[in-house]
Amino acid sequence: MARYTGPVCKQCRRERAKLFLKGDRCNTDRCSYERRGYPPGEHGRRRVKETDYLIQLREKQKARRVYGVMEKQFRDYYARAVREKGRTGENLLRILESRLDNVVYRSGLAVSRKQARQLVRHGHFQVNGRKVDIPSFLVKEGMEVSVAPKSRASEVFKIAVESFQREQVPWLQVDRKNMTATVVERPYGMNPDVPIRDELIVELYSR
Repeated sequence: MARYTGPVCKQCRRERAKLFLKGDRCNTDRCSYERRGYPPGEHGRRRVKETDYLIQLREKQKARRVYGVMEKQFRDYYARAVREKGRTGENLLRILESRLDNVVYRSGLAVSRKQARQLVRHGHFQVNGRKVDIPSFLVKEGMEVSVAPKSRASEVFKIAVESFQREQVPWLQVDRKNMTATVVERPYGMNPDVPIRDELIVELYSR
């Protein structure tokens, strides 16, 4: 599957919002969005008429980029959210929050979702004691995510744990000393890092 491999700071500038794609670096003065808060490209500073469609599209693109999901996969998540009970937008964000790479990031065992996705793919994590190397694996209530015993001495995890400064989500019970995280309840339909207006995404797909 194709995946964006270019400069991630351009994605923040394109959406005109800080997406924290580089983790804690985004809180420093090295953040490209803080220095150049306009879209990239030759016509980045040009004023663009913001139609309803454009606003809805940008919100969907923002959500995709925050969670590192491709278009087809995002559509599949939306279709699943429609089938579930409750508000479709909240269901969609709940599904995205339940991804294994996001749970690893939320628990502070990786400095960014991109790093979390790479660590999961390399087999450094277990779910309920069994190795899982699929970043899109949906972690359910009651499941425990842990760093594999052979990987706990890695400097990567030590740096991530020591540098953790983000808000801890209430649906995760984290033991950073033992490098484990347990989902104690279903993830809320929210994103404390980057505000996402889920109703605009629903409006876009309902057109």
